[in-house]
Amino acid sequence: MSKLFQNINFRKAFAAVRPWLIMILLLLVLRYTGAIAGLSFLANRALMTTGVMDADPEELVTDKDFEYDFSLKNADGQSVAFTEFKNKTVFLNIWATWCGPCRVEMPSIQNLYNSVDHGKIVFVMLSVDAPGHEEKISKFVTEKGYTFPVFTPDGYLPKSLRVPTIPTTFVISPAGKIVSKKVGAA
Repeated sequence: MSKLFQNINFRKAFAAVRPWLIMILLLLVLRYTGAIAGLSFLANRALMTTGVMDADPEELVTDKDFEYDFSLKNADGQSVAFTEFKNKTVFLNIWATWCGPCRVEMPSIQNLYNSVDHGKIVFVMLSVDAPGHEEKISKFVTEKGYTFPVFTPDGYLPKSLRVPTIPTTFVISPAGKIVSKKVGAA
């Protein structure tokens, strides 16, 4: 009788934890096959399409001075002083190849890049992928057909660019003021 009682308790306990075990197993499979990144991409794309993540213009304006005293590396590995962009409007986007929301907003950034006068507006797509991943960045940009200029940090970044969340996008006026800062995909 006691074996039957123990067997019944085991079955009840297993029935109670079974949904959790299935969920954990599913998450592990998604994580280790890389499929979870694709699902993240699709979910973020759906949020952007519905307008849930539309920007609120009131919270975007910062009007702080931008610090130009730092350097970046271009796609050819050459150092570029950010001071070269002074007196121009700068669209600066901080992103990474592994960032789902960053990947979601890339097509719209490419469309914006295609539609502006590059003599008046400078695009700086700043990848914060780990140092040494330049080939991975280049491959990603090429495969997706993006033509905007991509850079990586060349040493330290000023405090205003050391952001806790990516993507983060800044618009810097020709007067050197941060006129817009958007955290998250837009």
